[in-house]
Amino acid sequence: MSGTFVGMPAFPAASARAVDDARLRRNLRHATRTIRGKRAAAVAEQPDWDRLRAAGAAIKNRVLRHLDVYLERLEESVTRAGGHVHWAADAAEANRIVTDLVRATGETEVVKVKSMATQEIGLNEALERAGITAYETDLAELIVQLGEDRPSHILVPAVHRNRAEIREIFARAMAGRGRPAPDGLTDDPAALAEAARLHLRERFLSAKVGVSGANFAVADTGTLVVVESEGNGRMCLTLPETLISVVGIEKIVPSWRDLEVFLQTLPRSSTGERMNPYTSTWTGAVEGQEFHLVLLDNGRTDVLADEVGRQALRCIRCSACLNVCPVYEQAGGHAYGSVYPGPIGAILTPQLNGLASELEESLPYASTLCGACYDACPVEINIPEVLLDLRAKVVSSGGHRGERLAMGAARRVLESPALLAAGQRAAGRLRPPRRLPGPLAAWTDTRDVPAPPREPFRDWWRRNR
Repeated sequence: MSGTFVGMPAFPAASARAVDDARLRRNLRHATRTIRGKRAAAVAEQPDWDRLRAAGAAIKNRVLRHLDVYLERLEESVTRAGGHVHWAADAAEANRIVTDLVRATGETEVVKVKSMATQEIGLNEALERAGITAYETDLAELIVQLGEDRPSHILVPAVHRNRAEIREIFARAMAGRGRPAPDGLTDDPAALAEAARLHLRERFLSAKVGVSGANFAVADTGTLVVVESEGNGRMCLTLPETLISVVGIEKIVPSWRDLEVFLQTLPRSSTGERMNPYTSTWTGAVEGQEFHLVLLDNGRTDVLADEVGRQALRCIRCSACLNVCPVYEQAGGHAYGSVYPGPIGAILTPQLNGLASELEESLPYASTLCGACYDACPVEINIPEVLLDLRAKVVSSGGHRGERLAMGAARRVLESPALLAAGQRAAGRLRPPRRLPGPLAAWTDTRDVPAPPREPFRDWWRRNR
């Protein structure tokens, strides 16, 4: 399945475990609130923020309405600039294309720019099966890889780790392959960054193949754009002799003028900065480098066919919705069972995969419907609307067994005046306990059960009229 973690339980079970982890909740609370504060300050500086949001949504909607036209235009532009375009219908085809391209170079190692698309298709694992080692170079992705962990955030994949944990991971993992552990490594951020820099330098200088995604692809010119904060992406994009970029078909913008809108909204929404420290652009094969663009569908055309759900394809992966979500702050990203966590994952994963398992069926319910995600989204994705639409689909496809039984019983009672009256009289006489038994206890643990009146209104009315 697209981007889901093997063996992950449904959201309720996974989130229950996460909520019991005090250290995880403390790490999440500190990180999300820090990013949220920076974003609020950066957005407040922009007097036309609401107009930029509306413009971004309009540009994305135009692309989605005419996606076939823009995809062909992008292919023509990239080819004209000396690049090679490949089309991948699903994850298996994309992995096969990339693996064959790497094998054709004779190399057994690649360096990677942080990429949600390659995580979605499980590219690292596919390359490993083919005897090819992929080295993540983004600091947070490196932490996840060295810790044999899973990403838990779109922007900061290692947000669930604190500095002490990162130091332990580096000290243990960087001592492999005949190298000693970093001497005197502390949990100071600068020391951790320096250890990562030294660890990766050899990879940058020796790798002949780079793999990336792209934040945007400009159809008119064939230009791809990667924005990042560390400079590792610039190294991966420029030093290797072969560059392979795996890009979702929805990442297109028509022109450079349209790109300008997102270069204002993305950094403010993601890192709380006016602009990203590194914005790398390239068009086709540059400076003798061989360039391959793999355009990935993997369920996106199915999402496009859904009138309500297609707005999820506007997502620019800024993670603003995660940082304002009260559910994500408590449960963390692993509970979503996918490389796409948080509110956007709750609508994107079930659409890309279909409501194929208990995990996908549970994700639309992983929300309070408070609407904070919609307010924060820089392209105005109405996530609560899509969540409700997906919940309706879950119910129409059969729903959960317990829910079906409960709703069936309620329907029979409410359709029968005699059964309803009998139930009201019984409730008034029996006085149900303040804490309901069995699975219903989860509801009464956080709510007071209203005491039913001793005499139902129907009986009172009949007696007094």
